[in-house]
Amino acid sequence: MDSANNTKPPLIWLNIIIFAASLGLAVIVTPVYGFAYGYGWEHLIWLLVAFSFTNLSITAGYHRLWSHKAYEAHVVLRVLYALGGAFALQNSALHWSSDHRMHHKFVDDNEKDPYSAKRGFWFSHIGWMIRDYNGSKHNDYKNCRDLKRDKVVMWQHKHYVSLALATNILIPLGLGVLHGDILGMFLIVGALRLTLSHHSTFFINSLAHIWGSQTFTDKNTARDNGILAFFTFGEGYHNFHHIFENDYRNGIHWWDYDPTKWLIKAGSWVGLTSKLRKTPSIKIERAKASMLMRKAQEKIQSRAGSSKVLSLLQKDFDSFVHVLEEYYEVKRQLLGSKKGDIVKKYEHSVLKVRYQQAKLNLEKQRQIWQRSLRRYSYN
Repeated sequence: MDSANNTKPPLIWLNIIIFAASLGLAVIVTPVYGFAYGYGWEHLIWLLVAFSFTNLSITAGYHRLWSHKAYEAHVVLRVLYALGGAFALQNSALHWSSDHRMHHKFVDDNEKDPYSAKRGFWFSHIGWMIRDYNGSKHNDYKNCRDLKRDKVVMWQHKHYVSLALATNILIPLGLGVLHGDILGMFLIVGALRLTLSHHSTFFINSLAHIWGSQTFTDKNTARDNGILAFFTFGEGYHNFHHIFENDYRNGIHWWDYDPTKWLIKAGSWVGLTSKLRKTPSIKIERAKASMLMRKAQEKIQSRAGSSKVLSLLQKDFDSFVHVLEEYYEVKRQLLGSKKGDIVKKYEHSVLKVRYQQAKLNLEKQRQIWQRSLRRYSYN
């Protein structure tokens, strides 16, 4: 925070120059050059490839792997993430992860959250990076002792500047030579890709704390937003992420657009990823039900006779949670049972019957709970 006399921290001129130069080249020079000389399909294809490489290196590497330890990755994949992260120009994985862990630990705390959304859209989006608000207090990396043992992380951290310069110069240059348009590739794969990569990532710190729904928790400003998820490789399901941060998924349903989740899962099929962490379904369902209960309570409390209505709603909610827990306990027992000898076969058959009955009870209780919500919340 600013000092008592409201003196603002010093500007970080390197960041300002990078952000301003890439943005200016992307929105002014790139279209002018395209109008004068034109772009081909090769420019668009390599823009998509480079944009996907850098962003997935941030989302799957910097974020879900290194910041949250949501899974483990083979050294080949970690090296690719390290190179893509340098190409993305978002600092080293060690520094990025340290800031992000501080964000989760102190989310929305204007003093301790490095990019607290409660300090405004501009601050959380980019302002926190153009002034030295944090000074050197986060640079000891005490919250990343585990990452200090990762040789790839430390290699990238030590050589970050060299890797950043090499990837941002040599990749566009090589593509330019290959396709006979060096300046065009520098504008498309260099400046435009960098601008898109930066701001799509920054929107998670800013817009994803403002725009969307709070499906799982209202204890912080994070929101779930499917539109943002589309532009951020699945990171837009941010309300879920802030309550279940160690889950390798952000979009938990099969229909949720989460390419980062798909990449991590696909990697497990070929031995590139392992130990994928998933939040138990009962915790997710309980969190969703609790949020529905809180929202219903807020609507009902202002009405006459609300105490009686709240009591009835609480009773139905407690019944739903009880049946929910019973269902998942029977499911756990069934999945853990074996079909070996006759006794075990019999026990397994009994568990299957109990499971089917628990499943029916859960659906019945879910319907009662949902009817209660509609009756008490919207009448």
